Amino acid sequence: MQTTAYPEEHERGDVRSGHANRRGVTGFGFYLYLLSDCLLFATLFAAFAVLRGSVADGPGGHQLFDLRNAFIETACLLTSSLTCGLAMLASDRRDTTSTMGYLALTFVLGAVFLSLELTEFARMLADGAGPSRSAFLSAFFTLVSTHGLHVTAGLVWLVILFVQTRQKGLTEGVVRRLFCFSLFWHVIDVVWIAVFSFVYLIGSAP
Repeated sequence: MQTTAYPEEHERGDVRSGHANRRGVTGFGFYLYLLSDCLLFATLFAAFAVLRGSVADGPGGHQLFDLRNAFIETACLLTSSLTCGLAMLASDRRDTTSTMGYLALTFVLGAVFLSLELTEFARMLADGAGPSRSAFLSAFFTLVSTHGLHVTAGLVWLVILFVQTRQKGLTEGVVRRLFCFSLFWHVIDVVWIAVFSFVYLIGSAP
């Protein structure tokens, strides 16, 4: 027995499939960008690995790194990844209030992470351990500050998304942008886990 669908149902189905296809294409294009970003960080990690021992009679990681501070940074960024994921789930339900609340929490946690990182940089510079002190410190500052610049860009993007969500609501366009942001934020969280493990934990060993 053949069932005939109403034209409105066909139209709704086409619209939903069109939104899904557009989100898939957007996601694929953004994955390509993230892949290029991963190649950038892979190069910086390789440079740090080569230059890790080139301290030029200056301080090494075991003398400079504060693991307690790095652990707090890691906790903040990982928690922000959780709140970002909850924001995406809320946006899929079209729950504007919850989405904006989780986005605000993500911003606060990211800002705390960034302030702790800047505090660490200021302390190291005050101690004379700037990027010009040794090849090791040049590699360290380049890698960690590049990640910090990505976090800063993410926070600016987050403010824009918060304003758009407040003004326009959770339209399909806004949800697509939230989807791309969530991919970006999760990737920089994964990169930070690598930084924490490879740079701070291993680098702090004498």
